[in-house]
Amino acid sequence: MASQSHEHAHAGASRRRLAIAFATTTAVLVAEVVGAIVTGSLALLVDAAHMLTDSVGLLMALTAATLTLRPPTTRRTWGLHRAEVLAAAAQAALLLAVGVYAVIEAVRRFMEPPEIPSTSLLVFGVVGLAANLVAMAVLAGGRRGNLNVRAAFLEVVNDALGSVAVIVAALVIATTGWTRADAVAAVLISALIVPRTVMLLREATDVLLESTPSGLDLDQVREHILGVPHVKDVHDLHASQISSGLPVLSAHVVVEDECFVDGDLPALLGRLQACVAEHFPVSVAHSTFQLEPVAHRANEAHVHD
Repeated sequence: MASQSHEHAHAGASRRRLAIAFATTTAVLVAEVVGAIVTGSLALLVDAAHMLTDSVGLLMALTAATLTLRPPTTRRTWGLHRAEVLAAAAQAALLLAVGVYAVIEAVRRFMEPPEIPSTSLLVFGVVGLAANLVAMAVLAGGRRGNLNVRAAFLEVVNDALGSVAVIVAALVIATTGWTRADAVAAVLISALIVPRTVMLLREATDVLLESTPSGLDLDQVREHILGVPHVKDVHDLHASQISSGLPVLSAHVVVEDECFVDGDLPALLGRLQACVAEHFPVSVAHSTFQLEPVAHRANEAHVHD
């Protein structure tokens, strides 16, 4: 019960952070759309498109954070924790689409650069940077333990760097009159978007495909379990993640037949659970072990080593 209360408190804190970031990002989005219309700046337009994606992504993240607070049911035994990963994957897909669009539009604009009022562009760039710094400060404390908050934090960082690019472009146009700086800034913003997006999409996909959590070596886990007294063999060893910070592990453990008659099974089960929870970089608090006598394996139709 205490663990569940802690998880709910953590999810509630993430939800508050996301709500503040969403409000800030949406305000900047409105300002940048107005700025793009007023100045005709491609960099500001691309950054506004990026902000639009971020606002939608943060809204999805906020919705997912709210859904994870719902208790488990007999139909969804883990509750809606996986909604966090689905939202992060959707964010990444949207952001990748914006990055590709930005590159194409930047190339077109570079060939035919429009006139850009540098002073107005500078003002909107500074406003965007200030708001992004506020959002970064809000999300920074919760980004390590939650995939959704980390996704939102990365997007806000990208937004801040995009605002810096807008500011630099405005200064270059003001001092040299080289209006193509606006298109160059747009390309730089795109370059910031794509790599981080691919990384986030890969992480979310790994969770959805139930890959072994990063940092957990199953060969080492198997070796350590085999080192526990009375353990003869380990098979059907699986590990995955329900959501960020929620790894799970299951295994069939063959133990000496004497354990089933001398009362050693409860203590052995406790040692196995402590093994995966305490001895590895990734602590697995949710573990399931099927303890079997030596002869039982012959009765299993499908065995996965």
